[in-house]
Amino acid sequence: MNIAAMFKMIIAMALFGSIGFFTVNTGIPAEELVFVRCICATLFLGGIWFFTGGHKTEQWSRKEIIQTLICGVFLVLNWVFLFKAFQDMSISVAITIYNLAPIFVLIMGSLFLKEKMTVQATLAVIVCFLGSIFIIGLDQFTSFKALFTSGFVWAMLSAICYALTMFVGKGITHLSAYAMTFVQTAVGIVILLPFMDYGVFEGLTTSNWMYILGTGLIHTGFVYYLFFDSLRKLPTIVVSALVFVDPVVAILLDVAILDFRPTLMQTAGIVLIFAGIIYTLVKPSKQISELSQV
Repeated sequence: MNIAAMFKMIIAMALFGSIGFFTVNTGIPAEELVFVRCICATLFLGGIWFFTGGHKTEQWSRKEIIQTLICGVFLVLNWVFLFKAFQDMSISVAITIYNLAPIFVLIMGSLFLKEKMTVQATLAVIVCFLGSIFIIGLDQFTSFKALFTSGFVWAMLSAICYALTMFVGKGITHLSAYAMTFVQTAVGIVILLPFMDYGVFEGLTTSNWMYILGTGLIHTGFVYYLFFDSLRKLPTIVVSALVFVDPVVAILLDVAILDFRPTLMQTAGIVLIFAGIIYTLVKPSKQISELSQV
């Protein structure tokens, strides 16, 4: 076991767990925040990629470039929807639903790749579905308006886009993680640029700017660097387990700092969802682990 790599992975996951707390304190909408995040990631990770000479050894192919570009679209939508969910619901609930992505990957594999769903996988899907209902509350399903304004739709869309990013990226084997991220975040800049409202950056406090830059430089640049630097030095099963540090930290911060108090039903829902997600530890996928932090 590479202790240094494991320590870096734990730090990366713990830092990412605080992204919800940073997001709600930036004072800007989700689209503009993701735009800043894409710029920071492109410059920070792109700089490391070029500085280390990694760009000279990349094996580019038309198929993988197209896959990476598609992943970039889903990655950006994933971030936008997640940040929108943070604005409308508690961080704990949003991050729990967001982490349903591996379950959606199982379903996509069954539908599009004809991968056989085992009994264990089917039970995991059912358990997570029940957990989702418990965590959002039955009363929110009485009307579409109530469901949409609850933030549940944004969180689910975020999880689906997260899963699509992993699913489409499963076939990318030659491009490095730095090359993939550089291309994906550059795509994000291009996609979001026409929709930016630069007026939202006027009148922000010093505190707002600290949270904005923290989300871009720390949660995107520095965290991704730690994640990618330690990823290939750790066994897949360890990476799969340490990924759960992220939601645990998010929930603890939500409870300790933002005074989130889950109801008994929400607590049961959170437990059910993570019980289902733990299925990924039974038979982890290397591709999912490599893309699990987006």
